[in-house]
Amino acid sequence: MPNPYLNTLLIDGQKKEKLNCVDKIFENCSLDFIHQKEMLGLGHAILASKKSIGQNTFAVILPDDFCFHEVTSVTYQLYEIYKKNQDKCIIAIEEVEPHEVKKYGVIKGKPLKGDKNLFFVEDMVEKPSVEDAPSNFAILGRYILTPEIFVFLNQTKPDKNGEIQLTDALKGLAKIGKVLAYKISAKRIDCGSVDGYIKANNFLSNLG
Repeated sequence: MPNPYLNTLLIDGQKKEKLNCVDKIFENCSLDFIHQKEMLGLGHAILASKKSIGQNTFAVILPDDFCFHEVTSVTYQLYEIYKKNQDKCIIAIEEVEPHEVKKYGVIKGKPLKGDKNLFFVEDMVEKPSVEDAPSNFAILGRYILTPEIFVFLNQTKPDKNGEIQLTDALKGLAKIGKVLAYKISAKRIDCGSVDGYIKANNFLSNLG
């Protein structure tokens, strides 16, 4: 909903054009805010939104992955793939150094003919060792998910930490051929650390 305090700050600061941008967002969308009462994993958070999403395909955007492209957002890149593959979930991946695979979920997949950046996902491994990693393609915090994901999330058992992991549900969909991975075209900064957060802010400040 509109924030009167923010509106006043923008008007008083002679930044009405920025206020107009904010107003356009509210004019062209409706917003639901859902509070995850317990930190029980990303899969649990997505399940909490099931009533609002219904039978619609939806995007998941995680803020600890900062992605920048001058023309096309990563989410829109995934959406372009989804339009041609509407029975499948589309996940973003990036090639990382082999020693970094232990920080990410990693895919096992085969490239599709005609597009070297698009992969048919066969399996996923969460934070593998270098020796056990099936590839060095890391899963990033951008997804286009079909409503079928809710079926698999409901069947997913909590891990050893009591959390429901989205990766586990996606593995189930991958086994029936319902997941594609797209190697993104964008600059990505991992904001999951203080250093990464500062690096992302410095990058944005240098854009002018």
